[in-house]
Amino acid sequence: MPNIITSPDDSALKSLCEQLHQLADETDLTGQWPAEQLRLCGEYGVFEWFIEPEWGGQAWDLESIVRGYLSLSQACLTTTFIITQRSGACRRIATCENEELKTLLLPELSTGKSFATVGISHLTTSRRHLATPVLRAERVNGGFVLDGFSPWVTGADNAQHVVTGATLMENGNPTEEQLLVALPMDLPGVSAVDPAQLVGLSASHTGQVVCERAFVDERWLLAGPVENVMSLGSGAGTGGHQTSTLAVGLAKAAIDFIEAEAVKRAELSVPLDALRHDYEDVHDILFSVVRGEPSCSTEILRQRANSLVLRATQAALVTAKGAGYVQGHPVGRWCREALFFLVWSCPQPVVDANLCELAGIAD
Repeated sequence: MPNIITSPDDSALKSLCEQLHQLADETDLTGQWPAEQLRLCGEYGVFEWFIEPEWGGQAWDLESIVRGYLSLSQACLTTTFIITQRSGACRRIATCENEELKTLLLPELSTGKSFATVGISHLTTSRRHLATPVLRAERVNGGFVLDGFSPWVTGADNAQHVVTGATLMENGNPTEEQLLVALPMDLPGVSAVDPAQLVGLSASHTGQVVCERAFVDERWLLAGPVENVMSLGSGAGTGGHQTSTLAVGLAKAAIDFIEAEAVKRAELSVPLDALRHDYEDVHDILFSVVRGEPSCSTEILRQRANSLVLRATQAALVTAKGAGYVQGHPVGRWCREALFFLVWSCPQPVVDANLCELAGIAD
């Protein structure tokens, strides 16, 4: 058994990341669920970072978690993305008032024996424009009946539970109230649709979870019904620093590749220095946001992180030349993965800023 990682400075984290890096390209080519990577993360204690000691976790502080995510996302973005969805589910469960549910779920989540994920984009950024909510709940004796679907759920076909939300209906009409549940995936009427084939990160098995008049006992209730249920507790929200953290980590992988090539190619030194400087700047902004310092907003951080990861990965492709354009080369994978940050939980001001930059429009 490997040593448990107890801090972001632990040598065991480097050992884990080396193994994740070696597995990443094959996982990208096959699109298979990264079961081995997640098994390794469980053995190294990664899932303990996000859970309190009373449930078997280590409860790392926020800065330590960010540093851990930076290392993991350099090694394998798919695995790290899955972990963010898993940890988001854990936080929602851990901060709910349902003590029985916490006792039932959190111990096995901390060890990796169980897998939970989130499906809440329809409450935050996706499908919000539709008149009829995509996932609806009716109150019945002993619980709720869920009908509809959650559009973007990572790893649902491998999950025991999905933290998801629905809009409460009354007399066939949507109310202002929503609820969150830890939806068991083995309930009658609940199913995971075949995952979407994505430009990058297809191995995350992200797709729809469908509920066909599925009865959910109130014992699975995490929060609500209340207005704006996503404002309660913490975890799995949008517009924070977590997405930017993964973008910065991926950018570092690309910059490290250019740095290795620059040892034998002097012409790379000037662009490498510029990318290094930009990386250090965005890295500093990231930790300013994490520490709650007023020097930068999460939106500015996301704009800068998106810009950096797109430019760094494409610069790595130019550096790799034709070899990087062949499937199986990490640089080509990084370029496709970088596009994910243009669409993953991207607030509209960040979308607008990205469009302006891509169009060559100055601020």
